[in-house]
Amino acid sequence: MSEKRVDFKITYLKKKFPLRISRGIRDGQHNLYVSVKEGNLVGWGETSPGLSEGAETPEIAQSEVERLLSQQNNLDAPHETYDTAIELGIAPCALAALDMALWDLKAKKANMPLYQLLGFAKPKHPTSITLGIMSPEEARERLPLILENEGIRTLKVKLGSNEGIEADKAMYQEVLEYHKKYPISIRVDANGGWNVEEAQEMMKWLAERQCEYVEQPLEEGQEMNFPFLFKNRPLPIFVDESCRFATDIPKWADSVDGVNMKLMKCGGITGALRIIETAKAFGLKTMIGCMGESSISIAAGAAVSGALDHIDLDSHLNLNPDPCEGAPLINQITMPTEAPGHGGKFKSET
Repeated sequence: MSEKRVDFKITYLKKKFPLRISRGIRDGQHNLYVSVKEGNLVGWGETSPGLSEGAETPEIAQSEVERLLSQQNNLDAPHETYDTAIELGIAPCALAALDMALWDLKAKKANMPLYQLLGFAKPKHPTSITLGIMSPEEARERLPLILENEGIRTLKVKLGSNEGIEADKAMYQEVLEYHKKYPISIRVDANGGWNVEEAQEMMKWLAERQCEYVEQPLEEGQEMNFPFLFKNRPLPIFVDESCRFATDIPKWADSVDGVNMKLMKCGGITGALRIIETAKAFGLKTMIGCMGESSISIAAGAAVSGALDHIDLDSHLNLNPDPCEGAPLINQITMPTEAPGHGGKFKSET
């Protein structure tokens, strides 16, 4: 068995359109890439740093991976490496990069696409594309650009404006005006930007206006109010920030309809596999989202998305440019490739 070598690379990703959510705005960021080489094969992973995910910068994320490697010599078993990382309290977004690189390498050694190695079918559900918080005027200009250029007809609308729910309603009304001309599926993500009373009002209002479901209506830390909101809810409720790991699911399983996993939150492919199984055991719907990720991390997410109910793997579509490839958009679906591994790689490799 040849030895594995782990290397690091930091790359700046610039967004085509700055993304504003309830917690702030971002027009670009530095991401950490982790490669694991064995013989002639290289597995790739990616970290989108974030304070809430344990590593605010790529440098901190790299130090977290190095801390894990100092305690875990055997990288042949991703589940074992993952368990060691959780015991050590490694930042999930840093763990995600190493974990997806290990799975990428494992599938390449097996000469199989990762989605097949994991036993999943190809995804069938279209990905949504995200519209950040903005004024109605901005939305009017942005909607044709982000939907018509990519040919996507599923929209995730970020609400939870600091200006209050009237601003949310005004922006959403502009989405409805677009909907009259080009019918689209609409979902809403409040990113914890509402209190209980606002969430009640907005969910009722949205249910009457084409919305399919609401994601994270209450701020992380306010989960004790989910049962109240869940009772007689007019729309399905998905949790995002309130569900980081599979072990969080039993806490809220009787007061939500589904969970949104993100590789940066749960620590990569291994964490996602555990969330999928636990959510299914509790009869919950599943979705996958993303942060500021390029095609490498999106490709890893696409490898598990065939098992999920809703897909939000679009961050690579908002990069100018995406330095990576491997997560093509085919008939509105973020599709894994047939290449061995998850398929994500730097364009400079080709």
